[in-house]
Amino acid sequence: MIYIGVDVGKSGAYAIIYPNGIVVDVMAKGDFDESMRSVAKAGEPIMCCVELVGAMPGQGVTGMFNFGKSLGYIEGVLQALEIPYQLISPRTWKKEFNLNSDKAKSIEVCQKLFP
Repeated sequence: MIYIGVDVGKSGAYAIIYPNGIVVDVMAKGDFDESMRSVAKAGEPIMCCVELVGAMPGQGVTGMFNFGKSLGYIEGVLQALEIPYQLISPRTWKKEFNLNSDKAKSIEVCQKLFP
């Protein structure tokens, strides 16, 4: 199974974990469609989780528009390539690891899980 995690946030990021344990950590959204094409061609079952984004207090209209546009692009690529995915809220996955809004703690947990 190939696992993909997608952070739709401002800087955006995604990670791919292949069956052999190799982790490909990619930060540039511009490479997303090309990377997903490669994953789709691998012929392995795929599980993709995309962070479900929503409005945050103090976020402007332009920021929210860009957030939605980014999510739409990601969903469009996944649907076009027939890659199954789930939208998961930050609250859901952070609860699993007893995390709050402290981004440094989230990064720390991820680094422990995937050194």
